[in-house]
Amino acid sequence: MRSIWTGSIGFGLVSIPIKLYSAVQEARLDLDMLDSRDHANIKFQRINERTKKEVPYDKIVKGYKYDDDYVILEEADFEAAAPEKTKVIEIENFVDIAAINPMYYETSYYTQPATKKNKAYALLLEALKESGKAGLARFVLRSTESLCIVHPVEKDLVITRIRFQQQIRDQEELQLDDDIQVSKKELDMGLALINQYSEPLDLSKYKDEYHTELRRIIEAKAKGKRPTIKKLKPKKSSGTDLYDQLLSSLKVKKGA
Repeated sequence: MRSIWTGSIGFGLVSIPIKLYSAVQEARLDLDMLDSRDHANIKFQRINERTKKEVPYDKIVKGYKYDDDYVILEEADFEAAAPEKTKVIEIENFVDIAAINPMYYETSYYTQPATKKNKAYALLLEALKESGKAGLARFVLRSTESLCIVHPVEKDLVITRIRFQQQIRDQEELQLDDDIQVSKKELDMGLALINQYSEPLDLSKYKDEYHTELRRIIEAKAKGKRPTIKKLKPKKSSGTDLYDQLLSSLKVKKGA
């Protein structure tokens, strides 16, 4: 793997030099955009709106529109905005991992200590495991400030970017009913159904079946065959009474 960021994790007066690596990879198929008339590949060009000519990458700069003109920003300007955050993931406090709403999670990165036998790295890893805590920090990656947590995953310290509070839209924008009454009998049946479907989490059992099936269709079409399309039949509801539906669900699970 190729590192995407080099800096350090800081907590208290302790500094741990690290390298950051992407921990996730896309599983989707790489589909190209083609002209339907001759299947020629469609290319996107960077065109100067004045000259109508293509602009090479090395001539492209970033600018912010200010009044009627642009202020050009260079790499040094981005670093000058927060020099410490471009090089240090500074842990500001420690929080319970369970207290973080999954809505806030974005993407994760593996860390690797920049030096061998780094005792500070090993200490932070073991201390987080023992305490059940995660470090809350901020850092700058690709000219963007990110909030993140530092948490242990097996033998590694993982940096997971999380969203800022202002990025989460207010639920008040939704039209939600708050006066629906659920009877105790229905609630007990719902809890029984949840309990019956509960099992230890094992994500290795779940595969991206959609893209596997899509690849099968691609291979069939490449051989000149017509893929078989599964017809979906709507499931019949076992009545309109919620309690009866829950009871039937329990029986189906027991039968399986």
